[in-house]
Amino acid sequence: MMPPYYVAPEQLMQDKAEYAKKGIAKGRSIIAMEYVGGVLLIADNPAASLCKISEIYDRIAFCGAGKYSEFESLRKAGIRHADLKGYMYSREDVSGRSLARAYSETLGGIFSQEMKPLEVEILVVEVGTASKANEIYRITFDGGIIDERGVAAVGGPSDAILRFFSEREWAQDAPLDTAIALCCDAFTRANAQDVTVDALEIAVLERDQTGRSFRRITNAARNGMDK
Repeated sequence: MMPPYYVAPEQLMQDKAEYAKKGIAKGRSIIAMEYVGGVLLIADNPAASLCKISEIYDRIAFCGAGKYSEFESLRKAGIRHADLKGYMYSREDVSGRSLARAYSETLGGIFSQEMKPLEVEILVVEVGTASKANEIYRITFDGGIIDERGVAAVGGPSDAILRFFSEREWAQDAPLDTAIALCCDAFTRANAQDVTVDALEIAVLERDQTGRSFRRITNAARNGMDK
């Protein structure tokens, strides 16, 4: 029997990272952006039946980029995790930070122990209150967790989207329609083709809402937003 080929651990991790990055780059981008009323969540997603943005808990949302079946499984696991913790303790104990840490542990374990890494990058977003700031966490395919401020982007040409925002002056207290228009411009610049609100999946986490803060922006509510 032939012995198995030896692959250095460094090379194996590098190969897995490149594999995951290529899979994520094939997908479409998602932006989380603070605005005057809370946090805007907007995805380049013309498919009406396959959502990339979802509610996880009262004031927490999930955004997944990459392979749909994989981030959909993570979304469902996050809902179960939040519901169980809220039931066993209290609803106030469920936070975006704890959920982001749980996702980080899951993705990090899969990346280090499994042959095939998950081709996903996710955002966990919690809208703040009058006395608490918004929280935006980006979790990478290898379990890395980044605490973002102001704006975050995952999937597809996310680097080009972030460059767009870094090259322009924009305010975190902008009204919703201005924030959506700015994100449309970012998608257009990154994709090198026109992107309209009709091709976007849009939702918000509203700061002033009590209880559930997640709200989808339907097609009927988008009238006047398109250029």
